[in-house]
Amino acid sequence: MSAWRLPRLALALVAFALPVQPLTISAQNYQGRELVRAELVANTTAAKPGKPFKVGLLLHMAPGWHTYWNFPGDAGIPTEIKWNLPLEWKAGEIAWPAPLKLVEPGDIEIYGYRDEVLLAQEITPPPDVHEATVTLAADANWLVCEKICIPGGTALQIELPINETGAPANEELFARFERSLPQPWPTEAAKADWTRAGSSLVLKVRSRVLASQPSVEFHPLPPENVVVGHPTAERDNDGITFRIPIETTDQNVSRIPGVVVFGATPDSSDRNAWLLAASGAVAMAKAIQPVNDAATVAKFLLFGFLGGLILNLMPCVLPVISLKIFGFIQHAGQSRRRILRSGLSFAAGIFVWFIGLALLLIVLKNAGHAITWAFQFTNPYFVLAMCIVVLVFALNLFGVFEISLPQSASRGVLGWTSREGDAGSFFQGVFATILATPCTAPFLGTALGFAFTQSAWLILLMFVAIAAGMSAPYLLLSAQPAWLKFLPKPGAWMEHVKQLMGFLLLATLLFLLSVIGAQSGLEAVIWASCFLLVVSIACWMKGAFITPLASAARRGLVLVLMLVLVIGSGSYLIGAKFAEAKMQPATAQPDGDWQVFTPQKLEAELARGSAVFIDFTAAWCVTCKFNEATVLETAAVREAFQRRGIVKFKADWTNANPEITKVLQQFGRPGVPLYVLYPAGKSVEPIVLPELLTKSIVLDRLESISARVAIE
Repeated sequence: MSAWRLPRLALALVAFALPVQPLTISAQNYQGRELVRAELVANTTAAKPGKPFKVGLLLHMAPGWHTYWNFPGDAGIPTEIKWNLPLEWKAGEIAWPAPLKLVEPGDIEIYGYRDEVLLAQEITPPPDVHEATVTLAADANWLVCEKICIPGGTALQIELPINETGAPANEELFARFERSLPQPWPTEAAKADWTRAGSSLVLKVRSRVLASQPSVEFHPLPPENVVVGHPTAERDNDGITFRIPIETTDQNVSRIPGVVVFGATPDSSDRNAWLLAASGAVAMAKAIQPVNDAATVAKFLLFGFLGGLILNLMPCVLPVISLKIFGFIQHAGQSRRRILRSGLSFAAGIFVWFIGLALLLIVLKNAGHAITWAFQFTNPYFVLAMCIVVLVFALNLFGVFEISLPQSASRGVLGWTSREGDAGSFFQGVFATILATPCTAPFLGTALGFAFTQSAWLILLMFVAIAAGMSAPYLLLSAQPAWLKFLPKPGAWMEHVKQLMGFLLLATLLFLLSVIGAQSGLEAVIWASCFLLVVSIACWMKGAFITPLASAARRGLVLVLMLVLVIGSGSYLIGAKFAEAKMQPATAQPDGDWQVFTPQKLEAELARGSAVFIDFTAAWCVTCKFNEATVLETAAVREAFQRRGIVKFKADWTNANPEITKVLQQFGRPGVPLYVLYPAGKSVEPIVLPELLTKSIVLDRLESISARVAIE
């Protein structure tokens, strides 16, 4: 295999990490009732080349139901519009009308829309358009709530002629919603001053206009990493003072953007809104520092390096790491150059995967998606692909078949995966790195949380640092061949060790199947196991019948039978049965005295004055499971929680719950595990525990909040 193909093959593995997009439906119905009707409308009868015009997503909600603003408040998800436009056509940002503040049971405040809303965007055609018509297509997704919340979505399109004779259309509709858009802040009619008062921001607005309005509200638009409470307002003779609680101790958070909405009543049709931008020092969470601060960047890069180093100790990685050590034993006594090449190839596999993953995350971030660590493991198809790879590796180690390359491609390469050669070392590095990504090792969560909020080059640099940390032990060992004398000498025992590594990989396979079970249920595990059995038979056929001494006709016939077997069974078992397996509901009741986490439940418990502990976890997170088994589910820790009356929530991120993703980002974390302890009282700052727990850490934190309550 030529060297230039190795990165391309590794990047092809990265493609498995792309999330599977759910099919959308043309209407959203619940119990025979249409909750949301969606359509695209334009403000013109024809598109003119080079001339911007507006197209809006018009949502009609059933009475009593609501969708969400771009900042939904305590709960909810904003409406999303993803355009599929012709080449060189461009779409602007969504123009969000001023929302309503809605108070739900449990003192939950959200910002959204009832009855009807138009989310308009400016569409700009290129100057040279030769087609007679244009089709503008978009995928719209929303969350609609009343007593329950139901996600909805649809694929929409609108067709317009292209000419110079277009006339205005839907004028009343667009004019009505344009009047409800927040206007730029009137600096002459209103003076705004920000101050910081402990854990709150205070906005003093001196304006005779606002002072005369019966209803005035401040709707915040905080950055993703800043958690805000419920704003309150106090009137005086010349204006209004807003107090906005913020859940961060960073004194650099001195202001946040928002919208001041005023009118006769909070929901009157004549309301007006002013947009207050966060000029000057923009609010930032504590973990986000200017990237030109060399000392801060160096500190987090060091954290990334140490986190990558610790990834080598993760249980899923150990079988592959053992293969590499096994390879070093095989190379003992050989030339220093060959040993160094093997180590460099293994490191290259690590770097290629991490750099490929970084580039993918950068692309997703630039496209407006939230980026997280190990997001690929929230996709059951990616986990299934990893099951297949792990099984094939294990069967190869058992000697069921040998992986061979064409003679022209095998020059200078003696094998693949567990066999000798540079290609084998490279793919071992890729494989080890893929298996390491479900884990957020100590230092790694902090480093990635910082990097994901920074520029593309710093994200890339952070992943390079992680790759350097993970590959460092092997580079050192291969650069110092004299250290190999401390390893045991090659011998017949190596074949038994090789087979033992195969059993360890089968243990990894069982873990991955349990992840599929948590994601898609027992039925999905059954069909995935059936397909893995077929893959095993195909590997056995290769080892038994495609041998160097077999005729070309025999090899060709067996190869065709293998392909028919795998493709046919894959189409039925995976394409049909596995795909039909139902996704496990995020609201499934966890074991023991744990409750399912939702932002609404958290707010309700804090409002009642309860202390709360949240375990952000996932079925595929090895560190999470280790912490739960050795700390959180031990008798001493359970008894400590019960004695102090602490409410325990489990936030299951196995299937990438968007509400949990939002909370993770607010705490500056790229993924799980995350452990947060809220002392009793909403005004008290939450305590974030380390990624790797011990009994003493948890018990000490519980003791500290008990002492704090006693003092108060």
